Amino acid sequence: MSHSDRHTQTSGSDTLSEAYPPHLDAPLDLDGDRLREECGVFGIFGHPEAAAITALGLHALQHRGQEAAGIVAFDGKRFSSERRIGLVGDHFSSRGVIERLPGNAALGHVRYSTTGETILRNVQPLFAELDTGGFAVAHNGNLTNGITLRRELIKQGAIYQSTSDTEVILHLVARSRKGRILDRFIEGLRQLEGAYSLVVITNKKLIGVRDPLGIRPLVLGELDGHYILASETCALDIIGARFIRDVENGEVVVISESGIESHKPFPPQPMRPCIFEYIYFSRPDSIVHGRHVYEVRKNMGAQLARESGVDADVIVPVPDSGVPAAIGYAREAGIPFELGIVRNHYVGRTFIQPTQSVRELGVRLKHSANRSVVKDKKIVLIDDSIVRGTTSVKIVQMMRDAGAKEVHFRISSPPITHPDYYGIDTPSREKLLAATHSLDEMRRYIGCDSLAFLSVDGIYRAMGEEGRNNARPQFTDHCFTGDYPTNLTDLGGDATRRQLSLLAELA
Repeated sequence: MSHSDRHTQTSGSDTLSEAYPPHLDAPLDLDGDRLREECGVFGIFGHPEAAAITALGLHALQHRGQEAAGIVAFDGKRFSSERRIGLVGDHFSSRGVIERLPGNAALGHVRYSTTGETILRNVQPLFAELDTGGFAVAHNGNLTNGITLRRELIKQGAIYQSTSDTEVILHLVARSRKGRILDRFIEGLRQLEGAYSLVVITNKKLIGVRDPLGIRPLVLGELDGHYILASETCALDIIGARFIRDVENGEVVVISESGIESHKPFPPQPMRPCIFEYIYFSRPDSIVHGRHVYEVRKNMGAQLARESGVDADVIVPVPDSGVPAAIGYAREAGIPFELGIVRNHYVGRTFIQPTQSVRELGVRLKHSANRSVVKDKKIVLIDDSIVRGTTSVKIVQMMRDAGAKEVHFRISSPPITHPDYYGIDTPSREKLLAATHSLDEMRRYIGCDSLAFLSVDGIYRAMGEEGRNNARPQFTDHCFTGDYPTNLTDLGGDATRRQLSLLAELA
């Protein structure tokens, strides 16, 4: 979660440019105003090439976190660990690294930090030697009582090596008085709040668990008779593994030489998976809870066209996230789909811009207008979300500079009005454009001719539901509704001020 936004923005038509300066002269980076991916986990048990397969699985999950990657392996006698800042391919593609990770069990993680900055001691999987043997854990999600638990454990004498909320789990397991490692782990789980998918390896087991609401995803697969746990099915596809099923909400899956066991240590609750897995986070070729993500995103675009169609000549996606929804919108509206913005995939994030003249040229390094598509046309831009809105300003201006006659903006999700505390890096509420401005204020700030979002009920219809069941919502959708499904212990009282105070302790 973001904790650097400490000042309050004002709203209202007289303060739009002051509150949200467009900075049109800044380099155009469509990745800079996005929801940040969460994390990805991958574990395999019993395979002689466990570390190499884990590295391939992490490649497929790279979209879930690009800041760091790590693998822990076990060869029956000792654990080996390799953790690096940066991309999987930059560190885990060489034979030498994989050879330093011997064994037939391995656990991997790709990271985008939501709690704890990206330094090597925060890179997962985290490992500890317990009295029961080695214990390594990889975590996707965010604990909403992690800082509170951390405070209590430190008062009791715990010595922390990281600022990650994941380390809380190690301490809870280490301090349990239960006999079996599984019982100790479950006792620790019962003290956690928030969203989490965890994968653990011990001396004898691979263990996976989802939080009681199933907010974060986890799937079970099989390769050559060996079981796999992963964040998404695309990680199974890359290695030719067979998808077995989703791990259920609140389920603990235990894999050992004896086979696979399922435990249900929590009171049963209806599942509420995060709806942003379908909107943005999961790879388009993944299947999440039986739904093909690519098809769902096209359905969102089609529903958006039904709700807020507009007379136009061409439908243009904001690459790459807006492409499936734009296809669905174009098909439903009967308007041609065209690539009016071209993305250069070969430009990295660290391009050096030493002079003003080069910075000005750098505006179009990553994205440029396809002038032949948009010139003298009424266009509909399709994107999946608006966060701060600064990127949207630049996109619209780029289309106008390319000669577009009209620019209509359509968003294939509802307005984001509340921050996330479950593993997505969203700004504080005063930095969310839709939380502080009316629809017309947003339209004028962005500079488009019209602006519309998919409705909350519309996104549920795109998922195959009749609408949102307000009495028992089918998904975790708090970013749109403010309906947080778990306790937010770390944010008690004045949420924003308390959040900043607690996070400052980790700085």
